[in-house]
Amino acid sequence: MVENRRSFTNSFFCSCVFIITLWNYIKLSDEYEFIAKYSSTVPEDHFYYETKNLPPSHEKRRQILSADNRINHSSWDVVHNTSDSLELSNISENSINDLIQLLSTFNKTSKIKKLTLTNIKTPWKSFIKFLQIVWQTSIEYFNINNIKLLSHIEKQIFNYSDTSMKALTIKNVSIEIFYFSQNDLYSIFSEMNTEALTISDSKIIHMLCPSKPSIFQVLNFSNNDLTDMVFEDCENLFLLETLILQKNQLKKLSKVSSMTSKMKSLKYLDISRNLLYINENGNHCNWIQTLAKLNLSSNKLTDSVFGCLPINVQILDLQNNLIRTVPKDVAELKALKELNIAFNGLTELPGCNHFRGLEFLNIEENSILTPSSDFFHSCQNIRELRGGHNPFQCSCELRDFINFEKKSGGRLIGWPESYVCEYPDGLKGTQLKDFHLSELSCNTTLLLIIAIVVTVLVVAVTSFLCIYFDIMWYLKMMWQWAQTKRRVRYTHPEDLQNILQFHAFISYSERDSLWVKSHLIPNLEKEDGSVQICLHERNFVPGKSIVENIINCIEKSHKSIFVLSPNFVQSEWCHYELYFAHHKLFSESSNSLILILLEPIPQYLIPARYHKLKALMAKRTYLEWPKEKSKHGLFWSNLKAAININLPVSAKVV
Repeated sequence: MVENRRSFTNSFFCSCVFIITLWNYIKLSDEYEFIAKYSSTVPEDHFYYETKNLPPSHEKRRQILSADNRINHSSWDVVHNTSDSLELSNISENSINDLIQLLSTFNKTSKIKKLTLTNIKTPWKSFIKFLQIVWQTSIEYFNINNIKLLSHIEKQIFNYSDTSMKALTIKNVSIEIFYFSQNDLYSIFSEMNTEALTISDSKIIHMLCPSKPSIFQVLNFSNNDLTDMVFEDCENLFLLETLILQKNQLKKLSKVSSMTSKMKSLKYLDISRNLLYINENGNHCNWIQTLAKLNLSSNKLTDSVFGCLPINVQILDLQNNLIRTVPKDVAELKALKELNIAFNGLTELPGCNHFRGLEFLNIEENSILTPSSDFFHSCQNIRELRGGHNPFQCSCELRDFINFEKKSGGRLIGWPESYVCEYPDGLKGTQLKDFHLSELSCNTTLLLIIAIVVTVLVVAVTSFLCIYFDIMWYLKMMWQWAQTKRRVRYTHPEDLQNILQFHAFISYSERDSLWVKSHLIPNLEKEDGSVQICLHERNFVPGKSIVENIINCIEKSHKSIFVLSPNFVQSEWCHYELYFAHHKLFSESSNSLILILLEPIPQYLIPARYHKLKALMAKRTYLEWPKEKSKHGLFWSNLKAAININLPVSAKVV
């Protein structure tokens, strides 16, 4: 009886110690955990691979250690333990066997569906061993974070059959060994029969193509060192729907497009944050036609990228590249619904001539000064437009953009805070909603019509006043009088030649002699002899030829006055006189000609030989004899002023 009691006491004591030890390693939770997606397979803000929720377990708590305490390592932390998931961390190389022992207790009937291991140090063989154990248990989602692989990496045999695994996620892998066969490492993962595989933040440089048709639907190799050679000529990923290769070393977009050409089910491709560019020679792109969502953000792509896009793409991300404009010869992307082209260098909105179905456009953080009004006419299906944080120039061209927001009722995302004037300096910082210009100041057509009407009215009124009051004639006479006075004032007496004897030589037709003798001579010559006029009938020297007399009179006269009329152009001698006077004008560079238009001369009456007269009348100002008697006084004053000069005393004719 005593021995039985002692045995019972020892058993009870051991049980108490065992329970206390378990409490230090295991935290039990009353909550259930359900798995709704491959939470670590796809990064935030990207395409999610959704799965059905797991049914809740009927048991609230699950004890994962056996009663004989087979696993007992003080460095472990049981971070989370529910009926459906288990998370262990801080697993050193010395405790790997304990981990393998623990995992060996799981089987197909276990309730654990999700297992997470964090901060692990393990040899390569041990890693393959516990991976193989997990592969053939009830676990569907296996996450490994911060793992360091020790010892040499060599080829291992792996049995992929009879698994419940749906998604394997490995993040932040470091390998202490530098020299090993890459195939030995990559072949383990390329042949896995899971729907989703993630290996990220691990600096892997390649990934093998599966040797046989794979069931991969989601592959995530973000933040590694993969090059354009990855999955080249790979034909066994025909079920793949999502491929994420962001933040790698991809360069040639044409090669990446060729990689997708054999992925018959690919819908989403993320190749952002790489070094992608398009050759100046224009590489041919060969995308799979099923591709609906493409992320090309944060690369080195230029305007030519629009010639290398999948024709059936629906969601396109081109933000943070080197794009300056959308070329006008772009192939039409009829299926495109969302376009993100923020953080580039565009100076205008792209328009929808090539994107007829576009519903969402993000063009923030570009260099747009004045959005084109053509955008709103071509983009009728736009539901949302992100156009803020651009250096808007507040001018008339911006009115259509502002009116778009007023009519659209909230289709401008970020309005009004993100839409601010940058130019001109006087309006810098003003929100577009507070910027207003009148219709007249912005409507060029209306402004032009008003200007033309006002100009026509002013010209008409001015013309009427000029005709009614004969203002132009008075202005012309005053201008001629002023010019003559100016020339006389700046003429030096010593420059006058001593041979001058007359103030003026008068050339006229005999048919106009009545006007010359009754009006011209009496008004110019005074009784005091202050003005000397040379007339052919009075001053020609007998015995000399007429031509010689004409030349002598012109040379001895300060001015030559020509009385122009239809009779003048019919006189042969008048033509001679005009010819010699014109010769003196050019040979002496003098301003000696005065033209008096006695009667209007129609152009058709001037003979062809009178080309000098036509040139003089076109280039020189002439005095027109006014018919109104009230204007005669001003006419004679201008004429006298034109011939007024002090002749040398010795030259005067007595």
